[in-house]
Amino acid sequence: MNYTLQQIAEALGAEWKGDGSLRITGAAEPGMAGADDLALAMSPRYAEALQQGSARAALVWPDADWQAMGLAGAVIAPRGRLAMARLTQLLDPMPAEPGIHPSAVIDPSAEIGADVHVGPLAVIGAGAVIGAGSRIEAQASIGPGVRLGEGALIHSGARLGRNVVAGARLIVQPNAVIGGDGFSFVTEAESHVESARAELGQGSVSADADPTWHRIHSLGAVSLGDDVEIGACATIDAGTIRPTRIGNGSKIDNLVQVGHNCVIGDHCLLCGHVGLAGSVTIGDRSVLGGKVGVSDNLVIGADVVLTGGSIVLSNVPAGRVMMGYPATKIDTQVESYKALRRLPRLMRDLAASRKG
Repeated sequence: MNYTLQQIAEALGAEWKGDGSLRITGAAEPGMAGADDLALAMSPRYAEALQQGSARAALVWPDADWQAMGLAGAVIAPRGRLAMARLTQLLDPMPAEPGIHPSAVIDPSAEIGADVHVGPLAVIGAGAVIGAGSRIEAQASIGPGVRLGEGALIHSGARLGRNVVAGARLIVQPNAVIGGDGFSFVTEAESHVESARAELGQGSVSADADPTWHRIHSLGAVSLGDDVEIGACATIDAGTIRPTRIGNGSKIDNLVQVGHNCVIGDHCLLCGHVGLAGSVTIGDRSVLGGKVGVSDNLVIGADVVLTGGSIVLSNVPAGRVMMGYPATKIDTQVESYKALRRLPRLMRDLAASRKG
């Protein structure tokens, strides 16, 4: 990539100062930046590190004295991370040229749109529809009846099961699996696990009952909106009868498990190691931090934030920030934690008062 500083500023919708003709070939952290890199110094704490590198230009915070930092030019970033999002998009390598690799296996009934790239050993099943401008990378697998909107990017080793439907600009990172069967089994007679919640663990277990688990097959597939991204090694189970649904603009991190029949709203974030049991509903714009777990058949409202490591065992109203195990309102959880830390001292004081 090779841009002038002025071109980068214009692409970011930002202001540039100094020598706009400087040629930029990449981005780097301030202390590691070379002469042709744009150093990412978006807050004052990065100013000192600029002296360790040799950058001539940097992405800097408003009111930064870029000349005093020895720079020949600067791009001003009022919102640094947003500027970084646009910059990394600009500098990301161009997509592969359209075309189908000779080793790809494509069913004759599949429909391949214009300007699609299909990489080595990729498989596209019967009746699949691949939208224009999509990229199916090496060894990706697109199942029968899958429908992808325009501009999809399916990375190497990703697997899309039968009848998965996605809107435009889907991104699936390597080795993600979308549309595998849900984990759904039933015994002939009511099992102990079925009665456990209702009886609070007080029910009896019959050793004579048939313990065979009978599979409930997943017929509902998965439906993904526009601009959805699925992280590496994430798994999204197909619905039992209706589709598991992921709303427009939602982003799912690496190693996330979304159970069958879940419904995730628009513009949600599910961070690494989140686990959703079956039939969970999550409202629009909600954010689940890393390692959050949600029990089955619960409803999480819109605009909810679940902090990392929280375990949700009951419904969560819209707009609430929750924390802990079991998850409670963050202020309640903090007060409970403080009280727990005080408990040993209180017990010592109580014991001392009794001796006195």
